[in-house]
Amino acid sequence: MLEPEGKRGGAVIGAELPEGARFVGPIPGLEPGWRPGDAPSDADLATCVACGLCLPHCPTYRLTGEESASPRGRIAAMRLVAEGRAEVDATFARFMDLCLVCRACEDVCPSHVPFGRMMERARVQIEPMRSGRERLLRWLGLEVALPHPGLLALAAAFQPLARPFLGGRLRRLAPPAPWSELSSPLPRVTEPPGRARGTVALLSGCVQDRWYRPVNRATIRVLARNGWRVTVPRGQRCCGALHAHHGRLETARELARRNLRAFADADLVAVNAAGCGAHMKEYGDLLGTEEARALSARVRDLTEFLFEEGIEPPAANPGFDRVAYHDACHALRAQHIREQPRALLRQVPGLEVLEIANGDRCCGAAGLYNVLQPTAADELMRRKAEAIAATDAAVVASANPGCTMQISAGLRMLGSGARVLHPVEILDLAYAAEESATKGNADA
Repeated sequence: MLEPEGKRGGAVIGAELPEGARFVGPIPGLEPGWRPGDAPSDADLATCVACGLCLPHCPTYRLTGEESASPRGRIAAMRLVAEGRAEVDATFARFMDLCLVCRACEDVCPSHVPFGRMMERARVQIEPMRSGRERLLRWLGLEVALPHPGLLALAAAFQPLARPFLGGRLRRLAPPAPWSELSSPLPRVTEPPGRARGTVALLSGCVQDRWYRPVNRATIRVLARNGWRVTVPRGQRCCGALHAHHGRLETARELARRNLRAFADADLVAVNAAGCGAHMKEYGDLLGTEEARALSARVRDLTEFLFEEGIEPPAANPGFDRVAYHDACHALRAQHIREQPRALLRQVPGLEVLEIANGDRCCGAAGLYNVLQPTAADELMRRKAEAIAATDAAVVASANPGCTMQISAGLRMLGSGARVLHPVEILDLAYAAEESATKGNADA
């Protein structure tokens, strides 16, 4: 009698492996090397098939050419720890720390590997390895200052006094925080001039509201101009993105819970910082509750919202005719927002929207990366600034405060006089020019 096809002598052909070889998976007798707490899950690690399509899109791989500086290499390191064949040690920490978490790899991955989620959990694992000084500084910044608006406002207010004592790098990056802005809070409610189309709650943010409050004011004016009632809910806190990116997921979860309560009654939440919007859209994954998933579904990037709902096209030019558009990674990669802001700006009369060479590449800001990894961040900043300067645009549009800081510093180092504005500030300037022209005509 013939044996079933595929079997010879009772064994499945091809099932026997050479000595020392094995199928991918846990090794009998070995335990995962993760510490207690958040860690990359086996299910997430299994999604990567190591195809390498992500490598040419990874900024740190392009800088170094090293496999360990690529998403595939980092996932391989995580797998070794998960299988018990390696430990969370200084080498592992170095691989993880060099990552920007720009998520360019996710955007091109055919297997939809959740690399950002894996990196956040891998960094939880390496936090206990930091030196005492590193842990203290991170605690002061991430646990003390950012979650508490009053303390953050105090830090911004005293920045001019502390500036001479800051390192050269921080002096170059930190933008001024005018006292006139800090002493004048955002209005809690702003009504539109006519009948309201609806109500939008604004995430004012931490860095955004303390160092870039004019962006928030422009956001409120543009929304109101286009018929929206705007609220700035009390009790809201930092979105928690920086905490999640830098190994403090429990603090990120607590901040998310605070914001769930603050925005519980909001129909829609408008976010004008790309990193914050991307993180809030992932509250459902972070907290794993229906309430969190419901809030995430109501979050909109500001440019995404204005594009979808439509705006009244400005009737005047803001005072310049060329703007180079910078894509923030967490807008382009995490939220897949690209055409919406460009389409809005093209509605401004006489304004040409210019593309930046290799514009989809990270500028090197990446949360705290430009402080913690200065060598790589400076090289990425230089490349981005040179590409922007080559457009000869008078203005650069940037919809993320970290990118705005980084690009502004890079342009200053090149001696460029180009201004960095949020897209909503450009719309606001165009509306202001229109009103000024209308008033001038009326006075005449």
